[in-house]
Amino acid sequence: MPDLKAAIVPVTAFQQNCALIWDDASKRATIIDPGGDVERILGAVDQLAIQPERILLTHGHLDHAGGAAALREQLAERTGEPIPIEGPDERDRFLLDGLEMQAAEYGLPDVRNVTPDRWLREGDTLDIAGLAFDVLHCPGHTPGHVVFVNREFGLAIVGDVLFQGSIGRTDFPYGDTEALLRAIHDKLLPLGDEIAFLCGHGPGSTFGAERLSNPFLR
Repeated sequence: MPDLKAAIVPVTAFQQNCALIWDDASKRATIIDPGGDVERILGAVDQLAIQPERILLTHGHLDHAGGAAALREQLAERTGEPIPIEGPDERDRFLLDGLEMQAAEYGLPDVRNVTPDRWLREGDTLDIAGLAFDVLHCPGHTPGHVVFVNREFGLAIVGDVLFQGSIGRTDFPYGDTEALLRAIHDKLLPLGDEIAFLCGHGPGSTFGAERLSNPFLR
């Protein structure tokens, strides 16, 4: 099994957790949710001496996807190789097509719309630093939100579905609290209490800890 390592780079004014995950032996790496501050992300890549192979998006919100297009370009310039962007589910296309509009509302520069090289669906698998992660469609925060899970390693990347002590916002026109809670109860918690997760904002936790203490899950 790869010697998996992870680092969090907080990006944008929203302090979104851009995750860098890599195999410490091969230095093969995946960047998840590069919402912005691309130079900061590249600085972390250089400091860790890792080799990004792909960019993954859990969903289409500005703070998670706003830097994806620029990061793809700059990584390709460095390596001479195309860097694919994968995810989210295509039901978030309207958000990725509207990133520039989202950014204008907040006065944020250097944000471009982006189209993934591969849309992800429930049941897909993908490679993160040499490990196969399952893709789960977990809507509610956005219609096309996806989560990445490796049961053997005991790790999930949940974006803005679940937080330590909270859950994702659903007060958007397309939000759905019932769908979000159903995804958490039917898809995430049954994976096991021991599964640790990285989330889009703040510290991570385990499914077991949230099942017992998260007031939104009672």
